[in-house]
Amino acid sequence: LLGFVPMWIKLRESSSLLSTATHELNLARAQSALTSAVVDVQRGDYEPAREAISTFFSALRAETDSESASVLSAAQREAAQPLFERRDQIITMLARSDPASLEQLSDLYVSYRTIMNP
Repeated sequence: LLGFVPMWIKLRESSSLLSTATHELNLARAQSALTSAVVDVQRGDYEPAREAISTFFSALRAETDSESASVLSAAQREAAQPLFERRDQIITMLARSDPASLEQLSDLYVSYRTIMNP
């Protein structure tokens, strides 16, 4: 029975590390989707950009909603909330193939990077 205690402790540590790595991977994927959306709009590919930005907002929402399990600090989660206010406007602009969406996406990217890399 005593031999199982160290294995149990190691399992808990590994599980915690896996959870952290998963959250960090989700954030990296979110940033990648945001970057992809900016590049797609620059190339005039609005539908892939719309899909990518939707993925970005979904991933960011999942991370901000996970609270205690999140790799984001409470301040980062709070600072990210205003980004969601732009979601519908940006997605609508992309659906309409509006070239002005590039500026909106660029501003969103700068805001996101500022929040994630204080």
